[in-house]
Amino acid sequence: MAATAPNDLSNWWMPFSDNRYFKANPRLLAAAKDMHYTTADGRRVLDGTAGLWCVNAGHGREPIVRAIQEQAATLDFAPTFQLGHPLAFQLAARVAGIMPDGLDRVFFTNSGSESVDTALKIALAYWRARGQGQRTRLIGRERGYHGVGFGGISVGGIVTNRRAFGPGLTGVDHLPHTHDPARNAFSRGQPAHGADLADRLEAIIALHGADTIAAVIVEPLAGSTGVLVPPVGYLERLRAITAHHGILLIFDEVISGCGRLGAATAAERFGVTPDLICLAKGLTNAAVPMGAVAVSRHVHDAIVDAPGDAPGIELFHGYTYSAHALACAAGIATLDLYASEGLFARARGLEDVWADALHGLKGLPHVIDIRNFGLVAGIELSPRPDAPGARGQDIFRSMFDAGLLIRVTGDIIALSPPLIISTDQIGEMVDRLAQGLRQLA
Repeated sequence: MAATAPNDLSNWWMPFSDNRYFKANPRLLAAAKDMHYTTADGRRVLDGTAGLWCVNAGHGREPIVRAIQEQAATLDFAPTFQLGHPLAFQLAARVAGIMPDGLDRVFFTNSGSESVDTALKIALAYWRARGQGQRTRLIGRERGYHGVGFGGISVGGIVTNRRAFGPGLTGVDHLPHTHDPARNAFSRGQPAHGADLADRLEAIIALHGADTIAAVIVEPLAGSTGVLVPPVGYLERLRAITAHHGILLIFDEVISGCGRLGAATAAERFGVTPDLICLAKGLTNAAVPMGAVAVSRHVHDAIVDAPGDAPGIELFHGYTYSAHALACAAGIATLDLYASEGLFARARGLEDVWADALHGLKGLPHVIDIRNFGLVAGIELSPRPDAPGARGQDIFRSMFDAGLLIRVTGDIIALSPPLIISTDQIGEMVDRLAQGLRQLA
C-alpha cells in the first residue's frame, strides 16, 4: 500500500538537498515499479536515473522482494565478527565470479562511501604488512567523487563536498581531471583526446617518491561530477604507471559496476584490471543497502598471511552490518536476475540506440556538450551569467513535474536509467527532455 503524504516535513534533515526549498515545495515519491515511480499525489514518473544510479534491474522486482521477505523470516541478523552465515559466503563467491581474474577476495560494507574508505584502509594495511609502512600517500583525481567518508572526501576532487569539514586526510594529492570540451565535445563513447593526462602521475610520483605512495584511486567513468568518460588509452596508461612503480590501483566502480557500462565492471569493459574494485548501488539493486570491495589475491594474502603475525584478527576493520543477511539475500537474487535476463548484455545492446537518441539533442537551447558510454549520458548546459547551477535546478524540477526523473550536477544533466529500459522509453525520455530544454530560460 502506497504511503500517504506526511503532515510534517520539519524533522528529517535531508541529505544533499536544498532543505528550505524542498520543504516549501515538496516532491514526494510514494511507490515504484519497474521503470516508474509514483508520487504521493498519484502521478507516474519515468525513472531516468535508476534511483541514484543504483536500481539497475528496475523497481520492485519480485525475485528480489521475495528473497528479502523469506530471509527476514528465517534469519534477520547474524553478527559477522568471528562468526558467519551461509549467504555471506555464497554472495562473496558470486561477486568474485563476475570480477576480473584474480580479484576473488570480497569484503562487504554497507555503502559506496564505506567501500572506498575500506579500500583505502586495505591499501595502507597492505603496505604495512609488506614492511613498507612509509607508503601512506593516497592519490585521487580532480572532480572525483568517492563518497562522503573522510577518506573519500580527501581523495575526492569535488571541493563543495569537503569545504565545510576541515583539511581531511594528510598526505593526499590529486591528478588532473580529464574533461576537455575544447577537443572532446559531443564525443560518442570514449573521447579521442586526453590519454596523456595520465602521465601527470609521473610528475606526482617524482615529487613525492614512489616509496611513499600507497595507492591511486579513480572512477573509471566519473559519474557524480557529470559523466566524464575516460579518454582512449587513459586507464591503460594509469595501470602501466602504477604497475611500474609498484603502486596499488583502486577503481571506484560504485556507479560503473553491475552492468551500467554493458559489462559486470568497467574494468572488464575497458580491459584494465586494478588491484581493488569498490562496489555498491547495483549490487543489491538498492533494495537493501550494501557495498563490497573486491580485492586481488596478492593484496589479501599479504595481510591475512603476513609473516610473523601472531594468530588472531588480521585486519581491524568492519561494520556491524557487514554481510547483513537481508542484504546478502538481496544480492544473490539481484545477481540471479541480472544473469537470467541477460541485463549486462542488454545494456550493451542498447548502447547505440541510447547514443543516437541523446546526441539528437545537440543544437537545442543551452546544450554545449553531450557525452555517453554504456547506459550513461551527460548533457552539459551553459550556465546562466552569475548563477551557475540555477539552470540545472530548473530543468530538474520542470522534468519531475513533467513526469521524468533526471539528476543534475551543477548545470549538467546525468542520465542512467534501469537496464530494463525499452527503446520506446528511451524515445519518451529524450522527447520530454527536448521539450523541457526548448522551454528552459
